[in-house]
Amino acid sequence: MKTKALILGIAALSIPAIALAEGDGEKKGKGGDHRAKMLEKFDTDGDGKLDETEREAAKAAGKAHREELLSKYDANGDGKLDETEREAAKAAGEKIPPHGGKGKKGGKKGPRGGDE
Repeated sequence: MKTKALILGIAALSIPAIALAEGDGEKKGKGGDHRAKMLEKFDTDGDGKLDETEREAAKAAGKAHREELLSKYDANGDGKLDETEREAAKAAGEKIPPHGGKGKKGGKKGPRGGDE
């Protein structure tokens, strides 16, 4: 009985791995689309991953985007966008990261424990 349960358990756990292996290799869902966009924009050597230089370019672009958003929409000058300022930026068509996103003051952590 234990052997049968063990075999069924292993089979059940193998199904997602098999499905992923048979898929197109593209990560979908949470973070997958963002990752694909980052690779498309910053993977200059086309190897499917970001090396140190490419990661630095991505970080610099993100920092420049945040600074631009602050200069345009931080009406009260406190160095961050409050809900009213965020809504104004969204209404103007800006892409705004989710509230409480990554940042120096205790932002959300990525799946590996570091800021992603």
